[in-house]
Amino acid sequence: MKALVYTGIETLELRDVPDPVLADDHHLIRIDSVGICGSDMHAYLGHDDRRPAPLILGHEAAGTVQGGPLDGARVTINPLVTCGTCSACVAGRDNLCSTRQIISMMPREGAFAQFVAMPERNLVRVPDAVSLEKASLAEPVAVGWHAIRLGLENLGGDRANSALVIGGGAIGVASAISLIAQGVRDVTLVEPNALRRDHLDLGAHVRVLAPEQIDGMLFDITVDCVGYDATRATACAATRPGGVILHVGLGGGTAGLDIRRLTLQEISFIGTYTYTAQDFRDTCAAMFDGRLGPLDWTETRPLKGGARAFSDLRKGVIAAPKIILKPA
Repeated sequence: MKALVYTGIETLELRDVPDPVLADDHHLIRIDSVGICGSDMHAYLGHDDRRPAPLILGHEAAGTVQGGPLDGARVTINPLVTCGTCSACVAGRDNLCSTRQIISMMPREGAFAQFVAMPERNLVRVPDAVSLEKASLAEPVAVGWHAIRLGLENLGGDRANSALVIGGGAIGVASAISLIAQGVRDVTLVEPNALRRDHLDLGAHVRVLAPEQIDGMLFDITVDCVGYDATRATACAATRPGGVILHVGLGGGTAGLDIRRLTLQEISFIGTYTYTAQDFRDTCAAMFDGRLGPLDWTETRPLKGGARAFSDLRKGVIAAPKIILKPA
């Protein structure tokens, strides 16, 4: 099969590689659409030692099952493979499974390829009315859905009327639309790239601003989808007393937290990682019935143009929050 292989820092090559070998409980999926994630970009830049070259990246995928009892089924893929038996899995927090694996991270190759192998429990069927391009957004949207669920649960009976999302990439957009779908009607998204700000239109309940435009504003929930020192500092300053900061981004750094303010104002700080299997299914249900909007904030390119797509993302010349690659 053809695959886009990460071979070194800022280097990707389209290669012929062996087809996946199927374990007993796995199905072969022909990939139709696969998104470029921020974690793929981290690997591409040499910033992720969990993804050493050479490796097939990509974990936001949807396609069609080839062969076996599910032959022809249109599916979107939950790329997080867990044991199902540890205490975290039994408690419904399978995203914290101690033996979790995710495709695009060794030992599981990713989905920037014509085929990938996955267990049946990781597949969600896609209705005929939903395109596989949109279905491939289930993974990044589930990251936002999971974070928002945790934040609202933390607030308990203290209603969330307003929210700030830091970062206008795919996870930021996913967080914004998940906030709306879960009942928060006043959402502000800040994005420094004017090209992207001008491109984003997420409906009447989401305003898109430059970072300096939120000075002095306070929010019930703040979602940091970037994760740098500066964005953590912004989150601390922008969250109202008794509010919640959701830290999703893995940009880097170790500073930025105003511990004194978090303590004196009883602001909760929650790290969030991926999603549970239930979160993934709930996200799919919300996508398929239209609660997450038109999902029209993507750009599509062929897999053979993947190296150029990564380069363009690196240069910041892409307006769309998400590029989807098409192997076929």
